[in-house]
Amino acid sequence: MAIVDVNYFSNALMRQVTYKAIIPTDSESTKGLRSSEIKPFKTLYLLHGIMGDYTDWLVRTRISELAQKHNVAVVMPSGENSFYVDQAAGHNYFGEFIGRELVEESRKLFPLSTERKDTFIGGLSMGGYGALRNGLKYHETFGAIVALSSAIIIEDVLTSTEEAEWVFRRRSYYEYVFGDLSKLKGSDKDLEALVTMIKEKKGSIPNIYIACGTEDHLIESNRKYRDFLVAHDVPHTYVEDIGIHDWKFWDKYIEKALEWLVEL
Repeated sequence: MAIVDVNYFSNALMRQVTYKAIIPTDSESTKGLRSSEIKPFKTLYLLHGIMGDYTDWLVRTRISELAQKHNVAVVMPSGENSFYVDQAAGHNYFGEFIGRELVEESRKLFPLSTERKDTFIGGLSMGGYGALRNGLKYHETFGAIVALSSAIIIEDVLTSTEEAEWVFRRRSYYEYVFGDLSKLKGSDKDLEALVTMIKEKKGSIPNIYIACGTEDHLIESNRKYRDFLVAHDVPHTYVEDIGIHDWKFWDKYIEKALEWLVEL
């Protein structure tokens, strides 16, 4: 197995960026094979939560062990506190970076499959939202989405004020991230609207895996999104389990999610 730090200039963000890649080059399925005989890897683009970075998953979970076990490459970028959406005013096109550029750049360096069915996106909390948003927006690239304890917070964003104690819940922060909030509903940052857009274009919605802890403060918004998917006949897997918004839950469910991915 190789764990690599990659630094390159991102045109989407107009600066140097770094991501980590786990490439299971010596897994059981590749032992004894020449490089020319190794099939391109299925790949999971894995997103961190708010206040995190590209090292989080590697440091806090068994992701390297799991990638090796399931023979899946994992690419982990930094999304800062962006919710992985485009912010044109500062030329911070995080959606473009995650949904298009990173996929193209990583495929240039590593033996990754270019097939949609082998290309996945996942994340936790803010990264769970980012995985859903970009997996749906770039549905022609991603065949599956893994969303753990997702920050599906559009309704909270629309009713936010400056009185919130935590800076990341203040209206000014949401305006910085999402832009004009009066235009948020129905936009490509609205997870329900994205599903509707794909259906109207008769596109293919990625397979979706959602998991959330029953004691997580985001459980109700995850249930609401599940209900939306059910009402609109969108195939998905939805799981609730005892747990809070923490790494114990995410370490447990990234394993279950990988097991789900490799069986698709």
